[in-house]
Amino acid sequence: MEKEIILETIDLSAAYGDNWVVKSVNLAVPYNKVIAIMGPSGCGKSTFIRCLNRMHELLPGTKIKGQVLLEGENIFDLPPTTVRRRIGMVFQRPNPFPTMSIYDNVLAGYILRGEKLSRAERDEIVETSLKKAFLWDEVKDSLHKRGTFLSGGQQQRLCIARALAMRPDILLLDEPTSALDPKAQAMIEELITQLKETVSIVLVTHNRAQAARVSDYTAFMYLGEIVEIGPTPQMFTAPKDPRTEEYLTGKFG
Repeated sequence: MEKEIILETIDLSAAYGDNWVVKSVNLAVPYNKVIAIMGPSGCGKSTFIRCLNRMHELLPGTKIKGQVLLEGENIFDLPPTTVRRRIGMVFQRPNPFPTMSIYDNVLAGYILRGEKLSRAERDEIVETSLKKAFLWDEVKDSLHKRGTFLSGGQQQRLCIARALAMRPDILLLDEPTSALDPKAQAMIEELITQLKETVSIVLVTHNRAQAARVSDYTAFMYLGEIVEIGPTPQMFTAPKDPRTEEYLTGKFG
C-alpha cells in the first residue's frame, strides 16, 4: 500500500437486512487531504462512512463485506473502540451531550472510556481542541455552562472539538453544515480547510458548491456505487462519466 494513503476500502459493501445499499466500493483516502463524497439522497453515502468507523454494525440486522484498511490494518480485526478513537465522526445535526458542560462535552470520549486525566491534561485538551475548532474565544468564559445553550453553528463546532479531542487520524463529517445557516456553514468550511493540516477528512455532502470549495478530491456516489473519483477541479470541469455530469449540472439529485 502506498505511504500517502491513510485509509483504503476494498470491495466494501453494506446492507440493512438483505438490502445492499453500498456495493463493492473501492476508495483511497490520502493523508492530510479532504475527500468529498457527493451524490443524491439515499445513494448510500452516510451508510458508507458509518462503515469506516464501525458504526454501521451497531444497528441490528446490518451486514458488511469487504475490507477497510487503516494504515494497512483491517479495522474489522481491531477493537471498535480503537477504531473510533482513530476515526472520529461528526453528524448532520449538532448533538452535544445535553447534560454535560462545554468542558465535559469536549472530554466526553475520555469520560465515557473511564480514562483518568490530570486537571492540567484536561485543561490542555479542552483548550487545544476548542481552538482547533475555532470556538475557544467564544466560549472560554462559559466552559461550565451546558453545550446546548450555544447556537447551532457553535454546537456543531463543539462536536468537532469533541471529535478532535481524541486526536484522531481521520475525521468523518456527515453533512456537517446541512442544518446550519449560511454564516455558520461558511465558518465550518473554513475550519475544514484548516483542519486538513493535521487530520485527513472524509466529507459527505449533497452540496455541490461545498464540495468544490473545500475538497481536494471528489467521489460521486450513485445507487451504492462509486461512479467516479478524481481531483476536485477535474471532476467539476471535465467529469468522465455522463451520470456525474448530469448530477453536477442539476439534472437529478
